Amino acid sequence: MIDVHAKLADMGLTLPEAAAPVAAYVPTVEAGGLLHISGQLPFEDGVVMTGRLGEDRDLAYGQAAARRCGLMLVAQIEKALGGFDRVERIVKLGVFVNSAPAFTDQPMVANGASELMEQLFGEAGRHARSAVGVAVLPRGAAVEVDAIIAVR
Repeated sequence: MIDVHAKLADMGLTLPEAAAPVAAYVPTVEAGGLLHISGQLPFEDGVVMTGRLGEDRDLAYGQAAARRCGLMLVAQIEKALGGFDRVERIVKLGVFVNSAPAFTDQPMVANGASELMEQLFGEAGRHARSAVGVAVLPRGAAVEVDAIIAVR
């Protein structure tokens, strides 16, 4: 059994409260053995981490923002499943990076979320992934990440 909270504590991290939807959607949907998690924004001290990578934000900021999105995904998993016992595997992450036209390090930004999943869930945290640059994200966020989780 994976003790996600112990791993977070060892890393000096705590889970945020799972964010409520800001529009006409639900944060999670469980269907067919999969938990689909809506796109999560990066919050630091209750404030969305904003900016455009390659313009007013650098790679390190983007990786930190992706990691914060990952923490919010984990918070949504816990809220939807009542814990982590049913998590079988992190199947896929979709990472959207608010990018200047010449910025091409989206995969490196996405590693902020990907590495967190592997640190917390071990081999079950290794996943498929998309990392794409976009012109703008909700609330001016620097990064947004969604996920598909296999559940028991």
